[in-house]
This record gives sequence, structure tokens and C-alpha cells, in this order.
Amino acid sequence: MVIMSSLAGQMFVLQVLIIVLLVAAGVAALALLARNDRFQAARARSLAAAESFAHAPGLPTVLRSPNPASVLQPLAEAARKAGNVDFIVVMNRDGIRYSSPRPERIGKKFIGTIGPSLAGHVTIESLQGPVGEEIQAVVPVMDGGRVVGMVASGLKMSKISGSANRLLPLLIAAGAGALALATAGTALVSRRLRRQTHGLGPAEMTRMYEHHDAVLHAVREGVVIVGDEGRVVLANDEARRLLALPPDVEGRQVDSLGLDPRTTQLLLSRHDASDEVLPVGDRLLAVNNRSTDRHGGPPGSVATLRDSTELRALAGKAEAAQRRLRLLYEASVAVGTTLDVTRTAEELTEVAARWFADYVTVDLAEPVLHGEEPPPGAYAQSPELRRVALSGTFAHPQYRVGEVYRYAPATPMATVFLSEQPVLVTDLPAASAWRAGDPERTRIVIEHGLHSLITVPLKARGVLMGVANFWRMRESPPLEEDDLTLAEELAARAAVCIDNARRFTREHTMAVTLQRSLLPRVLPEQTALDVAYRYLPARTGVGGDWFDVIPLPGYRVALVVGDVVGHGLHAAATMGRLRTAVQNFSALDLPPDELLARLDDLVDRIDQDTATDTDSAPDTDTGPAQDQLTITGATCLYALYDPTTGTCTMARAGHPPPAVVLPDGTVEFTELPAGPPLGVGGLPFEAVDLRLPEGASVVLYTDGLVEDREHDLDTGLEILRTTLAHPSRPPDETCDVVISTLQPDRRSDDITLLVARTRLMDPGRIAEWDLPSDPAAVAGARADVTRQLTDWGLAEQAFTTELILSELITNAIRYAPGPIKVRLLYDRTLICEVTDTSSTSPHLRYAAHEDEGGRGLFLIAQLVERWGTRYVARGKVIWAEQAVT
Repeated sequence: MVIMSSLAGQMFVLQVLIIVLLVAAGVAALALLARNDRFQAARARSLAAAESFAHAPGLPTVLRSPNPASVLQPLAEAARKAGNVDFIVVMNRDGIRYSSPRPERIGKKFIGTIGPSLAGHVTIESLQGPVGEEIQAVVPVMDGGRVVGMVASGLKMSKISGSANRLLPLLIAAGAGALALATAGTALVSRRLRRQTHGLGPAEMTRMYEHHDAVLHAVREGVVIVGDEGRVVLANDEARRLLALPPDVEGRQVDSLGLDPRTTQLLLSRHDASDEVLPVGDRLLAVNNRSTDRHGGPPGSVATLRDSTELRALAGKAEAAQRRLRLLYEASVAVGTTLDVTRTAEELTEVAARWFADYVTVDLAEPVLHGEEPPPGAYAQSPELRRVALSGTFAHPQYRVGEVYRYAPATPMATVFLSEQPVLVTDLPAASAWRAGDPERTRIVIEHGLHSLITVPLKARGVLMGVANFWRMRESPPLEEDDLTLAEELAARAAVCIDNARRFTREHTMAVTLQRSLLPRVLPEQTALDVAYRYLPARTGVGGDWFDVIPLPGYRVALVVGDVVGHGLHAAATMGRLRTAVQNFSALDLPPDELLARLDDLVDRIDQDTATDTDSAPDTDTGPAQDQLTITGATCLYALYDPTTGTCTMARAGHPPPAVVLPDGTVEFTELPAGPPLGVGGLPFEAVDLRLPEGASVVLYTDGLVEDREHDLDTGLEILRTTLAHPSRPPDETCDVVISTLQPDRRSDDITLLVARTRLMDPGRIAEWDLPSDPAAVAGARADVTRQLTDWGLAEQAFTTELILSELITNAIRYAPGPIKVRLLYDRTLICEVTDTSSTSPHLRYAAHEDEGGRGLFLIAQLVERWGTRYVARGKVIWAEQAVT
């Protein structure tokens, strides 16, 4: 220890000397660097100030002025202060000063070298002044290539601080740090030996060894240390017992101990091993092996051994429980992802065949597939079930999917379906009752290798829907009682999902049936438009889309498309109410904007009634389901087409705009004011008149066609525009192409499409006359009508038509002031129209015996098929329609 300390002291002195020399050299280098930095900084600042002032515009002119000092003195002082220099002196060619920081020196000769500057060069020199070294620069003032004066600028070097001054503290700190490191190194060297012995003396070392030896031989974990040459260095008592080692094992080669080859290889490999299980006799040992030379220790390895025979058995049971939990988790995630009965059954078979059994089948009663419950008592003896799902890893002899089979009473399937209790068959070949149901099929099943079966009921909410069968083959262990509980849990979870799908199927079928019953089944007969339509209900829930084609008087036709927010029975029922309301409002011959206004009022009243019913029933739910009973937000588009003029009048309430396809293939989305959705109220609706040529198409649709998860509304409209740009297609083909192009893969909303191609009425089938409000004009009108009907080949209709028009014209002359217009329309029927300026509509009534009038309208009603009144902008039109014979 004394020698070590002496050597450490010598090394310490040498290190201190080296550090001192390095610090001194660094200080000298910094001093030189500081002087050079100050000189360069003073030179640059002086030169910049002098050049800036010498090159200032107008300086030569000032130098030639009578009194340049009065001008240059304040300017030079300002520049000096701005440039942070000691002086700026302006002088003439003789060196006489015009400016100076000390005004008393103005007019005196400048002290310094000016010769080079008179020749046009810049002079920089260092002068030793009374307060230290100064740097000054003299710059010539040029005017037209000749020197007219000079500018001198100077700065004391003492005012410049170099970067070396900032580095000096760092250098001193580095020297101090190096000195501290040298001191620490000396201390570490002096303590090295003490560290190697952990600060223990001989007595303490002996006592520590005795303690370690006692612990090593007392622990219940074997320890084996193997040296570099593959010899056993140490083996404690537990290692000797677990490996059956001889007493003289220390010093012997490991491969000469007669151990298992895997154990020998692991002990000699020096490879890391963690809890590697090795069979040794009737024991299972968990072995951990580590190398001993990782941190500078001697070469070799140390292994610990632990008897894990009992833990292995417990781990097997825990692993089995974990597998079952994993199966139940997989089933909860994978089963019931859809509301389809068949798909849910398939998901059960797929999960169970992957984790639990070799084959899994699901058989359901036929009514379940249609959303119904099996009738009570219908399966009292031999249940007839349909196989809806089957999964397995190999080819199978089972009944195929889709087959219907009546199970004999003795079979496990029939027993389970009738008793609603699970059945376990651990040995199928020995189960005679099961084989009696279908001997040939059961023989094939047994020959195929199926040896055990669990059949469990699929029952949820008190409804027994079918059975699930779990089969295992000869390669797998037979099914046991423990598996029965797992199969029941699987079936119970799947049964709830199947029942949910069954209920959804029933409600969806009911909603679709209701909705289709409320929609037009056939299009009404009319000649103004060639109409085709497509309606596709949503796959996940029936929506509230509807459409209608309504023939109106005068061969006009109304086209309607609407959409009720929400899905389900309520949306379908509300759709039916709105469609009925539109038909009734259309019968009043209202303009489109007025019709939508009345429909808006109706929706608002329906919502108010719903809110009143909810408030009066405090026990009902008031959550989101109740909120869906309101229909605020329904949309509608109403279009009225007149084939006599080719005019189409449209109005919409929050509905997507209609598309118009012109005969040349141009597709336009009508700039139709959107209007608020129905039920919002507070804003009027606006109608737009379009003049359509013959052969143009009007396309009405709901948002489900052009908007879904795959694309937004603008993209859908652009696709629709491109698809419609083929005017030669008939409306029915146009519907097919549009649906195939725009229909999404997973339809989440209803789709309604209505395509109507316009026709114009032959002008030769239209006759009009303007009459004065004079009874004498009636006779002339009858004669004109008779001639027109004769030209149309309807002479047989003349008498009846004359009688109808005489009554209508006479009433107009009697009750309405102003001119009268008569029009005849001849197409499928013959329509007589009389237009007057009165807004009073006649009513059919029975005339009393003493009444002089009131019988004419009654007579007309007996002669025609239909008659009515519609209002126009100025007055009304009374029309009567006759069948053409």
C-alpha cells in the first residue's frame, strides 16, 4: 500500500506540471489572439467610418464652398458618434482640418500620413498616442478622378475587446478541471486494492465465505458451476439430489457424469437459458443458465435447477382454462357481427371448429329463418330442422347445408330439441340409440372417424330455435364433461345473437312489406310522360323513401319523390301518411309551392301531436327512440308537367335537385331553390317553370342514390350526370344503368329513382276559342265545337259536348265578369274546359221544386266521367272529361 501510494504521488506531481505548462501556453496564445482581434476590429471600424463619410454624396461640393467647416463640423460629429469611433476629420489637400472632435483644432494641420491618400490610395497606420495605441485610416475624397480632399477616422485599441478575453475564464476552468481529475485518479489508484476486497479484512473474508457456503447448501434450488475446461467447479446439495450426482463431482468432466444429453449440452454450452424445462428421470426441471465471464469474471457458466413437476401439472390446468376463456372471447367478438340468421350461425361454427371441435353444425327450425318463432308443439316427436351452417377442417359425411332432415326421437338432436337439455355422447360407435335414427348415415360418420358428440340447444329469451352439434375425430381427445359446460356457454351466447338476427329479420320483413304496400304497385295510365322507376330498400333497415305518379286534369301529370328521415316501421308509416296527403292535395290542383306549404303545415301538426302524446304519457321512454317519432326533416320534390305547353313546374323542400336530360344529351341539375325540409316552417317555398322539349327526361331521386360512405354528394351528382348523358336510352334502361353504376356495395339507405320522358300533345288535338261575356256568343261557340268534333271524327259526341259547354259558358257569363276562354283537348278522352275570371267554384246540389236554376251542373255530372274546378292566376277553370266512344 505504501509503494502504491508513493507511485500515485509521483504521478500526481507529473500531471500537475503538465497541466500548468498547458495553461501557460494557452494564456500566451490567447494574448496574441486578443491583440490581433483588436487590431483587425479597430482597422475595420475606422476604415468603414472614413469611407462612408468620404463617399457621401455632395461632399466634394461642400469642400469647394467658401466655408466648408461650418457645414462639415456637425456632420462629422454626428457620423463619429454613429460610427462609434474616436474622431472623423475632414481636410483639404494640404491637410488643413475642416472638422475635429476638438473644435479648437479646426484650421490646423492634420497629424498623420497623407501622402498616399493624395495619390488616391487609402492609408491605414498605427500610432502611439498619450493614452495608448491608436489605429487611424485616411481615405481620399474623389471628384471627377482627382483628389479634392481627405477624410480621416481613428479609434483607440483599448476600446476593442477580443474574443480571447471571453475564452480566458474557460481556459482557467479547464485547467482546474484537469487538476481535479488528476487528484481523483490518484485517489482511485490508491484505493484499487481495497476495492477488490470490498473493504474487508482477512477475518471478515473468512466469515463471509462460511456464510455463503451455508446458504449455498441450504437453499432448495440446485446450483452447478462449470469451469472453462468443462469441469464441475461447484455443485450444492440440491443439485446433487436433482441430478443424482456422485459425492466427488467437483473436478470431474460434465460429460462423464452420465447425465441426459440435453442436460449435458446445456451445462457445457454457456448459452443463456431461462426456465428451460428438461426431463430428468421422473422429474421436470426448470433450468436457468448464464455465462460467468460477462463482467470480467472467470470463464465458465453457472446453472440453477428447480423442480417444477407439480407446477407443470397446475400450469396444464391453467392453460386449459385460458384456452376456454380465449374461445369465449373469440366467440363474443366474432359471433353476431351481422343481423343475418344464417351468417350468425356460420360464425359460431367457424369459431368453434377452429378452437374447440373438429366439426360443428347448426340446425334451425324453418320459421326461425323467416324471423318467426317455432310454433309450440310443432316438434313434439321428431323435429324437422334445416342445416344452416357447417364448418370443419376435413371432408365430412354430415348433412349438407340447406338440407332438411327429420331427426328420430332417439337421436341426440331430437332429445335436445324436445328436452332443451344438452347431451354428451362420449363414444358414438357404442351409442345404439343414435345409430337407430339413420343407420346408413351414422355408419359413414363412424367410419369417417367421428367418435364423440355434444349437442346443445340454441335457446334465447324463452324461444328454442334449433341445436348446435360439436363433433371430434379420432385424432382429437374425446369430448368430456368439462367440455359440456363450454359448449353450453358457446351456444348460449350464439343463441342470443341468432335471436337478435331473427327479430331483426321479422321486423325488417314487416317494415318492407308495409312500405311496399304503401308505394305504387303499378303506374297509373297517362300519355304525357313515359315513366320508369326503381325502388331499393335499405339492407339494414327500411327507410322512408316514396314516389308517386299522379294524373291530373288536362292530361297533366304530377311527379313526386320524398324521403322521411329515419328507418323502421315509424318511417314507413309516416311515408304512407305523407304520400296520402300529397295525393289529396294534388286533387285540389294546387301549385307545387302551395302544395309543399300545406304539406309542411301537416308535418308540423303531426310533430306537435306526437309531442303532446309523449307529454301525456309520463311512463314512456324519452330517449333517442322517442325522438325518432318526430319527422321534422322530411324532404320532398313535387313536379307538375303539362303536355299541352311542355311546361314543367317544380318546387322542392330540402330535396336533392332534379336532373334534366335534353334530347342532345346535355344534363343539367335544375337551379331550383332548395327550400327548408318539411316540418321546419317559417320560410316559403318557391316554384320554377321549365319549358321542356319533347323527348327530354326529368330524373327525380333520393339522396341514397348519390350519397353514401364511398363518395360525397358532389361526387355522386357528377357520376349521375355522366351516366344520364345518353338520351337515346329508354327510361327503363336508364334506370337499370343508373342503379348498377351508383348502387353501393353495402346499401345503408333506401334508393328511389324516377325517370320521366316528356311527350307533347299534338297541336291538332287542341282547340281554343275566346268568347265575350255575352249570351249571344253561346250559339256560335256550340257551332264551332260541333265543327271541331266532326273534324276529329267525334260527331257522336257533339250533342253531349254542346250541352256541357252551353251550361258551363252560360254559368260563366252569368256569374263572372270579363272574357271567357273555351278549350277542347282530345287524347284518350275528350276534355272540355271553360276559363273565366271568377274565383267562385260551383258546387253540385239538389235543386228544390220551386228553384229556377241549379240543375245544369247536376245534369253535367250525369253526362261525364269526371268534372272539377282548378284555380289559375286569374280566375278558375271548370273542366269536364268524357269517355271517347
